Amino acid sequence: MTNPNDATPSEHYERFRAAYPAIADAHAALGQAIRAEGPLDERSVALVKLALAIGAQLEGGVHAHTRRAVAAGIERQAIEHVALLAASTLGFPRAMAAYAWVCDTLDRADE
Repeated sequence: MTNPNDATPSEHYERFRAAYPAIADAHAALGQAIRAEGPLDERSVALVKLALAIGAQLEGGVHAHTRRAVAAGIERQAIEHVALLAASTLGFPRAMAAYAWVCDTLDRADE
Protein backbone atom coordinates (compact mmCIF):
# COMPACT_ATOMS: atom_id res chain seq x y z
CA MET A 1 0.00 0.00 0.00
CA THR A 2 1.04 3.57 -0.56
CA ASN A 3 1.46 6.32 1.98
CA PRO A 4 -2.04 7.65 2.80
CA ASN A 5 -0.66 11.17 2.64
CA ASP A 6 -0.01 10.65 -1.09
CA ALA A 7 -3.71 11.20 -1.90
CA THR A 8 -4.35 14.34 -3.91
CA PRO A 9 -5.54 17.01 -1.47
CA SER A 10 -8.47 19.32 -2.17
CA GLU A 11 -7.93 22.81 -3.50
CA HIS A 12 -9.13 24.16 -0.14
CA TYR A 13 -6.43 22.23 1.69
CA GLU A 14 -3.82 23.39 -0.85
CA ARG A 15 -4.88 27.00 -0.21
CA PHE A 16 -4.64 26.44 3.56
CA ARG A 17 -1.23 24.77 3.16
CA ALA A 18 0.10 27.65 1.07
CA ALA A 19 -1.07 30.21 3.63
CA TYR A 20 -0.08 28.27 6.76
CA PRO A 21 2.67 25.76 5.93
CA ALA A 22 3.92 25.37 9.51
CA ILE A 23 0.44 24.45 10.76
CA ALA A 24 -0.08 22.03 7.86
CA ASP A 25 3.29 20.40 8.56
CA ALA A 26 2.50 20.09 12.28
CA HIS A 27 -0.87 18.54 11.50
CA ALA A 28 0.74 16.02 9.12
CA ALA A 29 3.43 15.17 11.68
CA LEU A 30 0.79 14.57 14.37
CA GLY A 31 -1.09 12.18 12.08
CA GLN A 32 2.10 10.30 11.23
CA ALA A 33 3.08 10.01 14.90
CA ILE A 34 -0.33 8.69 15.89
CA ARG A 35 -0.34 6.09 13.08
CA ALA A 36 3.18 4.97 14.04
CA GLU A 37 2.26 4.46 17.71
CA GLY A 38 -0.39 1.83 17.23
CA PRO A 39 -0.66 -1.72 15.93
CA LEU A 40 -3.11 -1.00 13.09
CA ASP A 41 -1.90 -1.52 9.54
CA GLU A 42 -2.38 1.13 6.82
CA ARG A 43 -5.57 -0.47 5.50
CA SER A 44 -7.18 -0.54 8.94
CA VAL A 45 -6.13 3.03 9.70
CA ALA A 46 -7.56 4.27 6.40
CA LEU A 47 -10.89 2.53 6.99
CA VAL A 48 -11.12 3.68 10.62
CA LYS A 49 -10.36 7.29 9.64
CA LEU A 50 -13.07 7.10 6.97
CA ALA A 51 -15.52 5.68 9.51
CA LEU A 52 -14.73 8.48 11.95
CA ALA A 53 -15.36 11.12 9.29
CA ILE A 54 -18.64 9.41 8.38
CA GLY A 55 -19.70 9.21 12.04
CA ALA A 56 -19.00 12.91 12.52
CA GLN A 57 -20.82 13.66 9.23
CA LEU A 58 -17.84 15.63 7.96
CA GLU A 59 -18.43 15.72 4.21
CA GLY A 60 -14.98 17.14 3.43
CA GLY A 61 -13.39 14.56 5.70
CA VAL A 62 -15.30 11.75 4.02
CA HIS A 63 -14.09 12.94 0.62
CA ALA A 64 -10.50 13.26 1.87
CA HIS A 65 -10.42 9.89 3.63
CA THR A 66 -12.04 8.20 0.65
CA ARG A 67 -9.23 9.58 -1.54
CA ARG A 68 -6.69 8.34 0.99
CA ALA A 69 -8.28 4.90 1.08
CA VAL A 70 -8.07 4.72 -2.72
CA ALA A 71 -4.43 5.85 -2.57
CA ALA A 72 -3.79 3.09 -0.02
CA GLY A 73 -5.05 0.53 -2.55
CA ILE A 74 -8.32 -0.28 -0.78
CA GLU A 75 -10.96 -1.64 -3.13
CA ARG A 76 -14.18 0.24 -3.84
CA GLN A 77 -16.40 -2.44 -2.28
CA ALA A 78 -14.63 -2.14 1.10
CA ILE A 79 -14.81 1.66 1.05
CA GLU A 80 -18.53 1.62 0.22
CA HIS A 81 -19.08 -0.99 2.94
CA VAL A 82 -17.79 1.45 5.57
CA ALA A 83 -20.50 3.93 4.56
CA LEU A 84 -23.19 1.24 4.62
CA LEU A 85 -22.15 0.10 8.10
CA ALA A 86 -23.20 3.53 9.36
CA ALA A 87 -26.89 2.72 8.80
CA SER A 88 -27.40 0.72 11.99
CA THR A 89 -25.53 3.23 14.15
CA LEU A 90 -26.20 6.64 12.60
CA GLY A 91 -29.46 5.94 10.81
CA PHE A 92 -30.28 5.31 7.18
CA PRO A 93 -30.41 8.97 6.02
CA ARG A 94 -26.94 9.70 7.40
CA ALA A 95 -25.56 6.48 5.97
CA MET A 96 -26.99 7.39 2.55
CA ALA A 97 -25.42 10.86 2.77
CA ALA A 98 -22.07 9.25 3.54
CA TYR A 99 -22.59 6.70 0.76
CA ALA A 100 -23.24 9.55 -1.69
CA TRP A 101 -20.08 11.38 -0.60
CA VAL A 102 -18.02 8.21 -0.89
CA CYS A 103 -19.44 7.32 -4.31
CA ASP A 104 -18.92 10.87 -5.62
CA THR A 105 -15.25 10.64 -4.69
CA LEU A 106 -14.83 7.09 -5.99
CA ASP A 107 -16.52 7.97 -9.29
CA ARG A 108 -14.12 10.90 -9.75
CA ALA A 109 -11.19 8.59 -8.98
CA ASP A 110 -12.41 6.18 -11.67
CA GLU A 111 -12.44 8.89 -14.35
